[in-house]
Amino acid sequence: MKNEQQNILIIGAGLCGSLLALRLGQLGYTVTLYEQRPDLRQVDISSGRSINLAFSDRGNKAMKLVGIENKVKDLCIPMYGRMIHDRAGNTFQSNYSGRDHEYINSISRDGLNALLLNEAEAQNNVTIHFNKKCKSVDFENTSALFKDYDTKSEFKKEGDVIFATDGAGSAMRRSYYLEKKFLFSFSQDYLTHGYKELNILPAENGNYKTFKNALHIWPRGSFMLIALPNLDGSFTVTLFLSYDEGEYNFNNLTTPERVKEFFEKEFPDALTIIPDLTEDFFNSPTSPLGTIKCSPWHYKGNTLLMGDSAHAIVPFYGQGMNASFEDVVEFDTILKTHKGDWKSVFKAYEANRKKDTDAIADLAIDNFHEMKDHVAHPIFKEKRKLEMALEKQFPDKYNSKYALVTFNENIGYKEAMIKGRAQDKAILNLLADKKISLNDDLKSVLEQVNNETNNILNEDNIAGLNN
Repeated sequence: MKNEQQNILIIGAGLCGSLLALRLGQLGYTVTLYEQRPDLRQVDISSGRSINLAFSDRGNKAMKLVGIENKVKDLCIPMYGRMIHDRAGNTFQSNYSGRDHEYINSISRDGLNALLLNEAEAQNNVTIHFNKKCKSVDFENTSALFKDYDTKSEFKKEGDVIFATDGAGSAMRRSYYLEKKFLFSFSQDYLTHGYKELNILPAENGNYKTFKNALHIWPRGSFMLIALPNLDGSFTVTLFLSYDEGEYNFNNLTTPERVKEFFEKEFPDALTIIPDLTEDFFNSPTSPLGTIKCSPWHYKGNTLLMGDSAHAIVPFYGQGMNASFEDVVEFDTILKTHKGDWKSVFKAYEANRKKDTDAIADLAIDNFHEMKDHVAHPIFKEKRKLEMALEKQFPDKYNSKYALVTFNENIGYKEAMIKGRAQDKAILNLLADKKISLNDDLKSVLEQVNNETNNILNEDNIAGLNN
C-alpha cells in the first residue's frame, strides 16, 4: 500500500503529536490530528501545565529531522548551568558542562507547540481538529470515539493506524487497560511532592531581575524552588514541595501570612523579586508529579502509544519533551526500515525504545534528589568542579552523567545511565577516600576515574545489574 493511501489518525496535538503529524505529513501520509483542548494559538490554555521547558540536544535532533531547527532557535534562551541560591541569598553557578558549546535552553511550551502546529498545518495532507475529546479507542477495529465540545455530539473516526500522543491521561492507554483483550502492564507512581508555578515579572525597564542565562535553584533538602527565563524578561518559578510532610507543605500553606512566612524563611532573595507571591500562590493550581510505565505500547499493526502516553516522567532531568521528540526520530528510522509493515514497525520501535524511556524515567527521579539536596553538599560541589575540569581539559575523553544524558544524543538513555551512574560512584568513592582532588594532575585523575568506573561496571555486569 502506498503512503498516500494510508490514513493516519493521531490523538493529541501537544508537542509530540504535532511533531509526529508534521513528520508523517512530510513522508506523504494523510494525517488527521484531533485535540481535546482549544487551539492554543487562539486561546490561553496553559493553566496547570509547565509554561516553559528545558530544550536540549535530543529534542533538537528532531527539529533538524523536520527542518525547523533555526525557527526553534529563535524561541530559545541558553542556560549554561545551575545558579544555586542559599538561604542567605548567596549564589554560585555550577555549569552543565566543561565544554563551552554545551548548554540547555529555556523554551516556551506554547510557543514551540504553536510553531509545530503551524508547520504541520502547512502540509497539504495534514488536518487538525480542536475541541474534540477522545473517549475511547477500539484498537481491534482501528477506530476512535470522540466527543465534539462545540456541538456536544459524539462521532467515530477510523484510520489505517492510530497513534495516541494524548499525554499522561491517554484515552487509548485507558482503553488498552479496561478492555482486557491482551496482557497489558501499567504502573503509575506519584512522588509525595507536587508543584506550583509562580512568576518573576520583568523589571520596569523590561530587563531580567536576576541572571538571565541560568536555571536558578533554591535547594532546601526536602523541597526546592527553581526558575527558568522567558523571552519577555520574566521567569517562570516552580515550587516543588511535599503535600503533607515537613514544617511547611502544600496542605498547610493555607493563608497569605503563612506563605509569606515560608518564603521569608527559605527563599528571602526570591521573595524580593516575586511581588505578587501570595496572589500567584493561591491562583495557581497544585499539580502532582508522577511516572508512568506500561507495555506493550502497541496492538498488532493497528495502534501505538507515543510520548507521555507511553512513558510520562517527572521533570527533573529536563528530558520529558526531549524524550518525546526523540521518540519521533527513533520511529522515523524504524519506519524507513520496514516500509509500511505497521506490525513490524510498532514491534521493532517498542523493542528498541522502551529500555531507554524506562532509563530516563529512573534518572529523572535520581535528579529530583540531586537538585533539591545534593547540589548544596560540599562533596557534590567538589565532584562537579572536578567533572567540569575533566571535560574542559579532555573534551573528547570525558563526559559526566549529565553530559552523557543531555548532550550525547547519539547514545541511548540506558547506556548513558549505566555509564553515568558508575562514573558518579567512582568519583565519589575516590573523593571520599582522598585518592583524588582538584589539585592533582588531571591526567592521573582521569586514569583513576576510568579504572574505578570500569571496575564498577564489571562488578555490576557480573551481578546482572545492567541488564
